[in-house]
Amino acid sequence: MPAASPALPLDADGILALAARSMFKLFSSVSQGMFLVDRSGRIVWMNEGYKRFLPALGFSSQDQFLGHMVEDVIPNTLMRQVLESGEPVLIDLLTNKAGTFVVSRIPLHEGEDSESGKLGPVIGAIGIVLFDQPQTTLAPLINKFALLQRDLDDARRELASQRNNPLFKHAADGLRRSKYTFASFVGSSPAAVEVKRHARRAAQSNSPVLLLGETGTGKELLAHAVHAASSRADGQFVSVNIAAVPDTLLEAEFFGVAPGAFTGADRKGRQGKFKLADGGTLFLDEIGDMPLGLQAKLLRALQEGEIEPLGSNKLVPFDARLIAATSRDLPALVRDGRFREDLYYRLNVLPLRVPPLRERRADIPALVEVLGEDMALRSGEAPPELTPDALALLAGQRWRGNIRELRNVLEQVTMRSDSQRIDAAMLEAIMRESGVEQIDAAAPAHESAVELDEATRNAALLRPLEAQVAELEQRAIAAAMAATGGNKLAASRMLGISRATLYDRLVNPV
Repeated sequence: MPAASPALPLDADGILALAARSMFKLFSSVSQGMFLVDRSGRIVWMNEGYKRFLPALGFSSQDQFLGHMVEDVIPNTLMRQVLESGEPVLIDLLTNKAGTFVVSRIPLHEGEDSESGKLGPVIGAIGIVLFDQPQTTLAPLINKFALLQRDLDDARRELASQRNNPLFKHAADGLRRSKYTFASFVGSSPAAVEVKRHARRAAQSNSPVLLLGETGTGKELLAHAVHAASSRADGQFVSVNIAAVPDTLLEAEFFGVAPGAFTGADRKGRQGKFKLADGGTLFLDEIGDMPLGLQAKLLRALQEGEIEPLGSNKLVPFDARLIAATSRDLPALVRDGRFREDLYYRLNVLPLRVPPLRERRADIPALVEVLGEDMALRSGEAPPELTPDALALLAGQRWRGNIRELRNVLEQVTMRSDSQRIDAAMLEAIMRESGVEQIDAAAPAHESAVELDEATRNAALLRPLEAQVAELEQRAIAAAMAATGGNKLAASRMLGISRATLYDRLVNPV
């Protein structure tokens, strides 16, 4: 007869102890590695799987590894935090000399108070390596983590740029630094998200970037952001507004002047903007206004990577990433012979179209808040508070001057109004007093602002299909959230999607 199986314990404590042993064996067998620490944080045990990480951690044998304090031999571990708090860290990414791992840390308690139900004191902890190649096994999680990390980096750069902003204090070294990051480009509309996505990709390259868009759309801000997110962020960001410099001075402004080049010239010479931007980024604003004669010299400088200062026979090498911007129609200028075709192709490597405000009117409330706070910071006065009907009126306008025009209207509202709270009637009156020739009707609350007229509708349809689908999806989610009073479970059921999908869309709109 076969041997009888050992009887299972009938009491609750016995069953609990058996379950604990079974779970411990299960975790040890299915994990990529596992170890135990005592209450002081000293490593007292490890399974066979964990032994393969020892060489990378600097140990040749298990005996060398055991007995050490966990933080002394496993860099970046949070095991000490688990021992002190008694709270588990169920899922975490750990990176050290052995690689990147998805890990779990579980405290071990000495029994449980039968009356209060509270766990006893911590007597140790278990460290479990769940996955040792998360870049392949957990690609979606890693990608989401990377997106969150990128946004955090953007926020950190924004704080750093604010510290260097002349509004607060001048940079101690006197160098030209970028003042803005992608976090400064306010907006979560599909058009705004799309242009930031392309700009982030452009930041990873050293090729010329051409920013195209109407006046006041934020081209210079994006140029700063591309530089701040690039490998040249530690270099200088040198900006030249070609339209603001007389034609006769542009060549000296670009290429510099040799010592004593002409009567009255500085005996020490003067560096041009190309050389100042060496190792960093050179931003040429209003490139469409550059004289034809200088265009040929600019093309040669970009192709050869060297310049010749005025009055000098020596060629000076430089290494600057070029970002150009214009509000003019460069292809039309090329056809008319007012812009060199070869220079256009040299600049048009990574073109970025910055959308006008009428294509991203959903961003107007956020822009009003940010612009109002900035005006308050500069003037010391409280920012205006616009009622929903006033915001709808702003969303209905065509904004030929885009964000610059919007800021101008807000500044006039602040100066002309006796009240901090602005409604639609008050806003319309102030806009008429300030000389606005045509004031359009307020945007209907249930419509997208891009549906105000036939021409705008057609323009809105001539956009990437992905952006249009994302916009429609966000409108549906917003409507469902409003209808359910913010109840995510009810909203997900109304939309016919899982709650996890709804969470993902709320966090990552596109």
